[in-house]
Amino acid sequence: MRTLDTTNISGSVSEFILLGFPCHRDIQVLLFVIFSLIYLLTLMGNTSIICAVWSSQKLHTPMYILLANFSFLEICYVSSDVPKMLANIISQTKSTSYAGCLFQFYFFFSMRAAEGLFLSVMSFDRFLAICSPLHYPTIMTHHLCAWLVVFCWAGGFLWLLTPLTLISQVPFCGPNTIDHFLCDLAPLLALSCASVSGITLICGIISSLIIFLTFLYVLGTYICVLSVVLEVPPGSGRHKAFSTCASHLAVVCLFYGSVMVMYASPGSGDYPGLQKFVTLFYALETPFFNPLIYNF
Repeated sequence: MRTLDTTNISGSVSEFILLGFPCHRDIQVLLFVIFSLIYLLTLMGNTSIICAVWSSQKLHTPMYILLANFSFLEICYVSSDVPKMLANIISQTKSTSYAGCLFQFYFFFSMRAAEGLFLSVMSFDRFLAICSPLHYPTIMTHHLCAWLVVFCWAGGFLWLLTPLTLISQVPFCGPNTIDHFLCDLAPLLALSCASVSGITLICGIISSLIIFLTFLYVLGTYICVLSVVLEVPPGSGRHKAFSTCASHLAVVCLFYGSVMVMYASPGSGDYPGLQKFVTLFYALETPFFNPLIYNF
């Protein structure tokens, strides 16, 4: 496999080799079939939610508009890494260009940041609906909903501009083999031929901020929601309130559970196999289970 002959005339790496899942060819074919099936089901499930919201006039409410945007985000998110991963599984070269690697990192983690923002906004919507039902129609207007959607999309992509700019300035002189199926931050910076401790720290702080700020906000809103729901007498709307929040809480637990195992566990980056497995889990599980949970 090529690892050192992919340099341009200035001596910089012009492409990277994504090892993916090095194993027997039969196992790779099996992985290709499984991941392809999960990818197709993910696209179909999230597309069905978008179509249902689009086609039904009674679903043109902030709650379902946010859900439709979240489903579209999941489609974009899973499409930022899975097609390339599938191509590399059956490919002999497993290469990706330098620019392609940077853009995959940027889009994958930008949409991950946007997902955290969407979960926060959706929890705000549930908070208003349950804790201030009389004021909900006047506060959560379609105008505000549209601005919140723009905020989530723009916020996710703007948040990752600084890490992208910093990584684009890191010199890569070889080797160029990444023991991963995507261009993740840690294995990418490990290939640098210069000290990147400062860049790693800054990128880590930026990533941690978006994770923990959105998590603490979601946690705070649901503490308020649960305190209100528990005061409701049994049989007089408590079950409806719980069922309204249950789907969103399930997606929240999947998202933050997997992300925090990956990025908040001490020493998680010291085990490439574990890192790869957990990344695969959170790259596929939330987009796949999202339509199943919301349709349950």
